[in-house]
Amino acid sequence: MSVAGSVRAVTTLRLTEMKQRGEKIAMLTSYDYSTAKIVDAAGVDVILVGDSAANVMAGYETTLPITLDMMIYHARSVVRGVNRALVVVDLPFGTYQGNSKVALDSAIRIMKETEADSVKIEGGEEILESVQRIISAGIPVMGHLGLTPQSIHKFGTYNVRAKEEAEAEKLIRDAHLLEEAGCFAIVLEKIPAALAERVSKELTIPTIGIGAGGATDGQVLVVHDMLGITNDFSPRFLRRYADLHGVMSDAIAHYVKDVKDQDFPNEKEQY
Repeated sequence: MSVAGSVRAVTTLRLTEMKQRGEKIAMLTSYDYSTAKIVDAAGVDVILVGDSAANVMAGYETTLPITLDMMIYHARSVVRGVNRALVVVDLPFGTYQGNSKVALDSAIRIMKETEADSVKIEGGEEILESVQRIISAGIPVMGHLGLTPQSIHKFGTYNVRAKEEAEAEKLIRDAHLLEEAGCFAIVLEKIPAALAERVSKELTIPTIGIGAGGATDGQVLVVHDMLGITNDFSPRFLRRYADLHGVMSDAIAHYVKDVKDQDFPNEKEQY
């Protein structure tokens, strides 16, 4: 969908302008048409088709198993429901690390087959060649530093990252490298708030925080978590804005009872 002649007003340039004027950026995940349509209409600026779909949609313990084909399916569904927000799609594990040609091929597939606006990649200096190659093809890239879930087996924990000076300095260096390479924004996940604030002030591109304090240029949450559809995940940074798990459970139990009691359908609900 083209920006011209449509109501999709959010672009990579507009995100930079929002940072410059101090307007915070609201970002949420979506993985399907119906949810994306609601999220977009509610005024969210950026919709992330996250590889967290592996967890909340497919039931995997980590994000590693999700494939490029699965991400394309989810992203294609989301794009159909969006009129305004910028759509960012995660490049899944194994589609960009260590081979910039594979990275470019993966990014091109996402852009051509989903009509999304951009891709997101986890990592810093070690994946810089892939970032540069994708951007050189005209594809916008969002970076992702701090806790990078695709590297969970390297970290061995989902605890806060970059608390030690050496890792913090590497994160700052990586953030500058990603900006210089042409990334239009960077997600900062689960790092100390003071470090996130420093990075946000040093960069001219927007930072989007998740568990990184309030000084970042925007915030992102997984939609299933903030709506309370999932109830087995409660990190400090998560604010639940609804209890859809309870609402859905009650509604379904009510339906089951009505069917068993032969109360549904009634005379008005049949032909």
